[in-house]
Amino acid sequence: MNEEYTITIFSENSIGLLNRISINFTKRKLNIDSLIVSESAIPGVFKFIIVVCCPQNTVEILVKQLEKQIDVIRAFYLKKEDILYQELALYKLATESLLESNEMETIIRQHNARILEITKEHIIIEKTGHKSETQELFEKLKPYEVKQFVRTGRVAITRPDIELLSEYLKGLEQEHRK
Repeated sequence: MNEEYTITIFSENSIGLLNRISINFTKRKLNIDSLIVSESAIPGVFKFIIVVCCPQNTVEILVKQLEKQIDVIRAFYLKKEDILYQELALYKLATESLLESNEMETIIRQHNARILEITKEHIIIEKTGHKSETQELFEKLKPYEVKQFVRTGRVAITRPDIELLSEYLKGLEQEHRK
C-alpha cells in the first residue's frame, strides 16, 4: 500500500547532487511530490526535504541507495505523524475585482491569511498551512480573478527535540572514541 513519506537528506553542498538524487527516484518510477533544499542548523550541511508516495519497502530501499551517494551524509524517511510541516502559498489578484467585493476581508480572516502588498493593480495574499488549506483558499479566491498562484513544497521538522543528523553524528563520535 502506498503511503506518503518525507525523506530528509543531509549533505555537503556539491554540484550535481540534486541530479544524482533525482535519478534514484526516476529509476523507481517515483514522482517527487515536493522538494525543498536549504541550509540546515548544522554549519556547512544542507538539508533536502522530499515528499514521495510509495510503499514502505520502496522508501526503505530508496533511502539506502541515497545514502550511497558520495556527498550524502545521512538520509532518513519519516511518516506524517513524525513531523511538523507547513507550506506557503502566494495569491495575486487584480485590485479592481476586490474593490467590488466586501467578502474579501472575511475570506482572508477565515483562512488565517494575510495581505503582503496592495497596489493600484494588484493585491498579494500569503497563506501558510497544509496543501489542503492553501488549495481551499485558492478555490475561494477563484471568483476574484486569481492572476498568479504559487505554492512552496513542504518545509518540515521532526517532532523529537534533536535533529536526526545530530543524533547520528553523536553516535559516530562515541564509536570513534572507543
